[in-house]
Amino acid sequence: MDKLIITGGARLDGEIRISGAKNSALPILAATLLCNGPVTVANLPHLHDITTMIELFGRMGIEPVIDEKLSVEINPNTIKTLVAPYELVKTMRASILVLGPMVARFGYAEVALPGGCAIGSRPVDLHIRGLEAMGAVIDVEGGYIKAKAPEGGLKGANFFFDTVSVTGTENIMMAAALANGRSVLQNSAREPEVVDLANFLNAMGAKVSGAGTDTIIIDGVKELHPATYRVMPDRIETGTYLVAAAVTGGRVKVKDTDPTILEAVLEKLKEAGAEVTTGEDWIELNMHGKRPKAVNVRTAPYPAFPTDMQAQFISLNAIAEGTGAVIETIFENRFMHVYELHRMGAKIQVEGNTAIVTGTETLKGAPVMATDLRASASLVISALVAEGDTLIDRIYHIDRGYECIEEKLQMLGAKIRRVPG
Repeated sequence: MDKLIITGGARLDGEIRISGAKNSALPILAATLLCNGPVTVANLPHLHDITTMIELFGRMGIEPVIDEKLSVEINPNTIKTLVAPYELVKTMRASILVLGPMVARFGYAEVALPGGCAIGSRPVDLHIRGLEAMGAVIDVEGGYIKAKAPEGGLKGANFFFDTVSVTGTENIMMAAALANGRSVLQNSAREPEVVDLANFLNAMGAKVSGAGTDTIIIDGVKELHPATYRVMPDRIETGTYLVAAAVTGGRVKVKDTDPTILEAVLEKLKEAGAEVTTGEDWIELNMHGKRPKAVNVRTAPYPAFPTDMQAQFISLNAIAEGTGAVIETIFENRFMHVYELHRMGAKIQVEGNTAIVTGTETLKGAPVMATDLRASASLVISALVAEGDTLIDRIYHIDRGYECIEEKLQMLGAKIRRVPG
C-alpha cells in the first residue's frame, strides 16, 4: 500500500490545472445509460472511482472507448446485464447512481447496496422512495436493490426529499428524464454538480429546468440522443490547493476552474488574510508570506460552506493566529482526522459536532493515517508546514479524489514523494 512522505517548510508558489469534478463525472457517466446511442464525456479526472465506474460498465457488457485525453465514449445499447455486482459497488457509494437510469431506460435494475467512505450514514431510502413514487416496484433482498418499472415505463411524480440529498436528487432526476409526464422534485440539492448533470441531460435532449434551486421540474421525453459533454472543474480540489497555499504563506494560481462555484470558501480565505483575485476560469491566492488568521466555519448544503472543505480549514486553523470553531452539520464521524492532527501537535478540542481549534506556530512531522478522502487532504496540508518529515499511510483515500496530488504539489515547490508500502 503506497504512502506519502512530505518534508514540511516549503512555501508553495506556482500554477496548476484543476481536474474535472469527480462528483460531477460519476453521475454524468451514469446518465449515459439513458441515451439511445454513443455519448462522449470529456475532462474526466484520472481517479480510482472513475475507473471503477467504467469497469462497472464493462461488467454490464458496455465497452467504453477511452482516448489519451481521458475522454470516454459509451454506447449503452450494447448492455448485456442489468446487474451492478457487489464486488464493484462496495468500493464506491456513487454506484447507486446507475439505479435510476437503468430502471428508466431498460425497465429493470439490480444494484448492490453501496460502500465507500466511512463518514456516517447515507441512507439509500430516498432513492428507493423516489422511484416508487414513479411507479417502480422495489425489493431489497440479499444485499441488492431490485427495481422494476411498471408496464409502459416510469410515470412522472411529485416528490419531496425529507433531507437534502445530492445523489438522491441526481438519481431521481435521471429517472424522470425518460418518465411519462412531468416530475417535480422539491427540497432538491442545489450543488453545482447537480446543475452540471442537468446541463448534460439537456444536451442529450432532456427537458430539465430549475436545477440549482430547490425545485427541479423535469418533463419526460421518449428518448435521449447522443451528445458530447465536458465535465465541470472540481471545486473541492480547487479549494484544497488554495488552502494549501494559504497555510504555507505562499502564492498559487489555479487554472481551468470556476470561481463562481466556490464563493463561500473564497470569502473564508479572504477572512483568513489571503489576497484573492479571480478571472473567468482562474483563481490566484497570495498570502505574501503571512500566517493566516483563524476563521469560524459552519458546513451546510450548497451554496453555504461545503462539508468537503471542513477538514482542510481545520488544518488552516491549526497553524493560524487565534482560535476558530469548525461546526459540521452534514455528516457525523467527520472529525476522525483530528486525532491524527493531534499527533502533529495541533491543539483541537472536539465537542459534539464542533471542533475548537487553537492555532499554533509550528506543527511537527509524524507518522499519520488517512481515514477518509477529505481528512487525508487535511493531513497533506498540515504536513506541508510541519517541521521535519510526515509519513501518511493509507493514501488510497487521497487517490479516490485527487488526481496526481504529489505531481501537482511538486510543481508548486512542495517536498513530497510517493513510496510503495
